[in-house]
Amino acid sequence: MDNHKVFCGLIIFLQIADLPRGFTYNFSLCDHDKIQEDFLNVLDALMPFDKEELQLDFHTCEDAPSPPAGPQQSEGSRRAERAGRLLECVLERAWGCGQRPLLWRSTLSVVRRHCPGYRPLQVKRLGIVAVSNALPQDITCLAADRMLIFASYDNILHAFARNKEVVHTYEGHKARIHLLQPFGDHVISVDVGNVLIVWNIQSEEEYLQVDFDKATFAVSAILHPSTYLNKILLGSEQGSLQLWNIRSNKLLYSFPGWKLAVTTLVQAPAVDVVAVGLVSGHIIVHNIKFDETLMKFQQDWGPITAISFRTDGHPVMAAGSPIGHIALWDLEEKKLMCQMQDAHSTAIAGMSFVPGEPLLITNGADNAIRVWIFDGPGGTGRVLRSRMGHSAPPTKIRYYGQNGEQILSAGQDGTLQSFSTVHEKFNKSLGRGSINKKKSKKKGLKLDTMALPPITVFASEVAHQSDWDNIVACHQGYITCTTWNYQKTSMGAYKLRPEEFSKHKPIDIYATAVDITSCGNFAVIGLSTGRVDVYNMQSGIHRGCYGKETAHEGAIRGVAVDGLNQLVITAGSEGLIKFWKFKTKDLVYSTELSSSPSGILLHRDSGILGVTFDDFSISVLDIETRKIVRTVSGHHGRINDMTFSPDGRWLITSSMDCTIKTWDLPSGCLIDCFLVDSAAVSLTMSPTGDFLASTHVDDLGIYLWSNRSLYSVVSLRPLPADYEPSLVTRPSTCPVQDVDVAEDEETCDEMIEYVSPEQLGEQLVTLSSLPESRWKNLLNLDIIKKKNKPREPPKVPKSAPFFIPTVPGLIPRYIAPEEENDTQSKVVNLGVLAQKSDFYIHLEEALSTNEYTAPLNLLKSLGPSNIEIELRNLAPEGGGSGEVMLSFLRMIGMMLNKKHNFELAQAYLALFLKLHLKILSSEPNLLEEVSRLSTQLEETWIHLRSLFNQSLCVLTYMKSALL
Repeated sequence: MDNHKVFCGLIIFLQIADLPRGFTYNFSLCDHDKIQEDFLNVLDALMPFDKEELQLDFHTCEDAPSPPAGPQQSEGSRRAERAGRLLECVLERAWGCGQRPLLWRSTLSVVRRHCPGYRPLQVKRLGIVAVSNALPQDITCLAADRMLIFASYDNILHAFARNKEVVHTYEGHKARIHLLQPFGDHVISVDVGNVLIVWNIQSEEEYLQVDFDKATFAVSAILHPSTYLNKILLGSEQGSLQLWNIRSNKLLYSFPGWKLAVTTLVQAPAVDVVAVGLVSGHIIVHNIKFDETLMKFQQDWGPITAISFRTDGHPVMAAGSPIGHIALWDLEEKKLMCQMQDAHSTAIAGMSFVPGEPLLITNGADNAIRVWIFDGPGGTGRVLRSRMGHSAPPTKIRYYGQNGEQILSAGQDGTLQSFSTVHEKFNKSLGRGSINKKKSKKKGLKLDTMALPPITVFASEVAHQSDWDNIVACHQGYITCTTWNYQKTSMGAYKLRPEEFSKHKPIDIYATAVDITSCGNFAVIGLSTGRVDVYNMQSGIHRGCYGKETAHEGAIRGVAVDGLNQLVITAGSEGLIKFWKFKTKDLVYSTELSSSPSGILLHRDSGILGVTFDDFSISVLDIETRKIVRTVSGHHGRINDMTFSPDGRWLITSSMDCTIKTWDLPSGCLIDCFLVDSAAVSLTMSPTGDFLASTHVDDLGIYLWSNRSLYSVVSLRPLPADYEPSLVTRPSTCPVQDVDVAEDEETCDEMIEYVSPEQLGEQLVTLSSLPESRWKNLLNLDIIKKKNKPREPPKVPKSAPFFIPTVPGLIPRYIAPEEENDTQSKVVNLGVLAQKSDFYIHLEEALSTNEYTAPLNLLKSLGPSNIEIELRNLAPEGGGSGEVMLSFLRMIGMMLNKKHNFELAQAYLALFLKLHLKILSSEPNLLEEVSRLSTQLEETWIHLRSLFNQSLCVLTYMKSALL
């Protein structure tokens, strides 16, 4: 086979196939060494490759691997097959010039609206692969090449490496950047001021700047056509197209266009062919080489927002619309193949077919990303995977269950969703409330008139969740409350409302508060008219109401049921809180409040009720005594929500003054307060106490705050009255800077550093920190030694290599080597035979200095046996003297005067009296000192006993009073 024919066929194959990037391609050629150089030259002329980035490995047809020869295959056909095989031994490492956004086989870069960072998602599981560092403002434009990801906010462009760090920053635009296009070693950015800048990626310098006149050519789309070296195609709001050479800064050709604004430009799988989306809904498939329109389509849903082509062998083009519909066009038959209506609830922001696979990835302004698979008849797609959040800010959040792993969230979009704090794969949506679900499905999302208003308040209980509905919710301005089933992830079977309103809907009556019993059998619902009803969750039947006609004269601001289904607490806008018997519906107690309550929250385990008022104050009421036990104030705006810690010690509140405050209920003090940039609408604390979740005004996210008291030492001192809270950045999925965290922890440690004084008060007795084994058994050492006596005498070692001389005494010490003296004295020094211990020496010195700290510290460092030996040697027969014994008794007197180490003084004195009682009775000076110690010890003990009796009386009274 002719080598040049094979070579030309290879080039044509590359042009037609438009092979996806990131794969390994092998080529077999016949034996000519010059082919490699020719191949690179032709390839460089056709495609924007860098020769250094392309590595080729050629071998001859004889060396090329081939399948085993079959019995029916001739040698000539086998040789022809080997010679014509194109894909064998060329390793393509880089593709150059970024014709498409970077899409690895398993990752896709997606940006969420109002997010300062981006998150690559894994297409296979649609999970987060990595999270970048946050930028100062929201990302408005995103693009990627084979190595870097480019993100812009306002007029600044950043380049991220390794999906995390900002490695390059490009500043030069004077207006907001709205278009990005990676271009090999360069990146192109266009701002709304109609200025195009080509940046050198590595040096961060401007390579080229082109200013366009807005009146004649306002750039609205940009594309690098495949195989067009150093060329870009620009679309304008006037409808015309321009082909530019970036290297020479020349306008090569101007396309007249279609006199309609261009919204998007996309490269088709075929070379020289691009798809042009127009603001009128037209899609033009145009050949830019011959300036010829090949196909023209139109959809009636408004401007074209996104276009993508299938590359798995099916000639299909997908187009997005501003209302969330997707149209699929058959390019062979040039007609509409099918429609995917309501693919998103808002405009399609972007779409892309996975190369070589029947998968379409779409995202929209509804805060959702979906993967569609086309494996069914008719060419339409079905949702394979999806990941979504609220399309409107959440209004209410509450933890679901007792494991702290799920958060229920109701949003202004009317949906109820469950978010996992463990992994996003456990997230699920319970759907949107509807009056009639069957009619809603028929009408579709856009024309659905049966949809319910957003949920304002809801309550849930895990008991009987597998048997019947376990969530009940109130809707904004709507009298009907809906039930939801968490396990089925759908709206429940019942609509709870009074029987008299079953046929008609009142205008000015609506549900305001709801609670569900701990057993999951009943739901208590309060209305704006002051009425409180009870419904059975299993059957949806009305089970009665509280009060003759209404429970309160004003609107119900909150309802709560205790943990044993004994009491129902209701709060009315007229300023009353009432306690009702749950079963009999009788009124038990009513208390008047100082102001109109705005909401209540019951902590069932401790039986305390939190009440927020319209005057921005907070009260805590004990439902057992039915009295207000704490009242705190400090907010300067309407209190939006509150939550208790699992143990009931803390009450966390959020207000419209953008503060989140933590109150310590036992002390009634504010122990934590911080400021956020947007007011928290709802709060909920994990049942395990590890996280605090919050939602904020005009924000789609749910933010988690970790409880630092679980893993570090935190000061819980009351904050001063003039405390000014600092602004805290809201949590994000972006990694926190380690330096800042370390500085905060150091500051915290310095703040809580506290050194306890030796004596808290003059009237108090201070004990030592020694373990009981050091002093408790001093009087029983003889018994202990007798029990621990070895059965056999110790055996002498057979031989010792050497003996090191030691100094005589209780503490063994080696003799320091002395220099040899030639003149040795023959007189024996009797001083070396004296066995005075350090404790004995310190006691002798204390007789003159009256300072007993040193002997006391030395005695505290000894064990029980050594203490007994030291005290025994104080007697004259043990080598001591009466003065040293007197010094020891004065040391005990010093300990009793200061009231330090009280138990040690008792133990040491008891052992001293046991050992030297006969000597003490025979020495007048020692007997006088012992008598004085006895009087002092008796006075101290009488005072201590009176304190014990007083404390016991108080505890006994409090016990009897509470019971």
